[in-house]
Amino acid sequence: MSEFTKHNEKRVDFIVSLYYIISEKRNTAETIKQNQHLIDQVIPSDIVLAVDQLVKSDIPFDELKMGINKLLNILYTAVQNYPYSEPPPGSYFDCCVKNNNELDKRLKSIRPLLKQLNKTPLDIKIRKQLADIISGVLEYDKYYQIKENVLFPFIENHMDEYRCLQLMWSFHDDIRRNLKDLGQQLLAEKIEMKPVNRLFGDIFFNMYAIIFREERILFPFVEEITPEDDLNSLFKDSLEIGFPYYTPVVKTGEEQSSDHTDLFNINLKSGDLTVEQIVLLFNHLPVDITFVDENNKVKFFSTPKKRIFPRTNAIIGRDVHNCHPKESVHVVEEIIEAFKSGKKDKASFWIRIKGELILIRYFAMYDNEGKYKGVIEVSQEVSEIQELEGEKRLLDWT
Repeated sequence: MSEFTKHNEKRVDFIVSLYYIISEKRNTAETIKQNQHLIDQVIPSDIVLAVDQLVKSDIPFDELKMGINKLLNILYTAVQNYPYSEPPPGSYFDCCVKNNNELDKRLKSIRPLLKQLNKTPLDIKIRKQLADIISGVLEYDKYYQIKENVLFPFIENHMDEYRCLQLMWSFHDDIRRNLKDLGQQLLAEKIEMKPVNRLFGDIFFNMYAIIFREERILFPFVEEITPEDDLNSLFKDSLEIGFPYYTPVVKTGEEQSSDHTDLFNINLKSGDLTVEQIVLLFNHLPVDITFVDENNKVKFFSTPKKRIFPRTNAIIGRDVHNCHPKESVHVVEEIIEAFKSGKKDKASFWIRIKGELILIRYFAMYDNEGKYKGVIEVSQEVSEIQELEGEKRLLDWT
């Protein structure tokens, strides 16, 4: 085991106890003074283990995030001083760092414009410039999607203490929400600088905090416990989602052909289809389909031309509870429990995303004996369906 991953149980326990002292505001300054020698010895992997323990403690997430921010502020210097080597050029994490660097350039370009806007809040030109930059920053959400759908499942498969990822995902959602609100504020007819400045402040703090925590804590830890080739295998699924700013040229290798499986028909009771026909059938339906089995593991998702929610092969075998932000996972748990008990067999939600109305439906699946075998999630864009009126009995392709 390398120096990086040589955790010290005493340090981990201290970090956890320090969190509670901070949260309860009990002699924080005195505790820090008396234990500065322990704080100076903290290494990044200690923090990963301590945060994992805190997330498992079921502390309300809003409260936990505030406490973690204060805690990491105290531990910042120890992490900053810990020996650090940049990821090897061309590696997976090198690509991640390069996208972070591009985000940094965009965030820095905001500062002088924001200063001007505070002096002349009615200046439409400056507001438009800021709105355009924020639109560019919103593209960075692709990177968050890559982390949530490719990197996080990979880490969950390689380490048991992965719950810091749930915390990071929650900060992603805060940033998304703040960027959306900020874009609306900048384009509003009347601008109020107090909420605008607060949103900018929250965005700067959270985005830079996440960059520091992944580059100086999470990435080095993951590099220590996984081979570089395994990490670089994440390029394929990541490129399917698409990096926001910097895209590397990667040779992912030739796909292994499985055409031989299409020589056999599969008896589906109501017809015989080849594997190719089954795949084409799923992928030509105008819906996203995801199947989670009775053990709460993701087993399948369809890949239509336009997916509503990103999915990659990295989620196959992933526990469905880890596929959702901590704040909303209780809804998933409630649905599954109701399906397993037989109290309910379907659930529906609808939301708006970028002007489209998305219908999300969950269907329980049972075998012939009525035993629960899993849940099917079906998502569909239904704006046109919602607008249907009257009847259409004749073919009209115009």
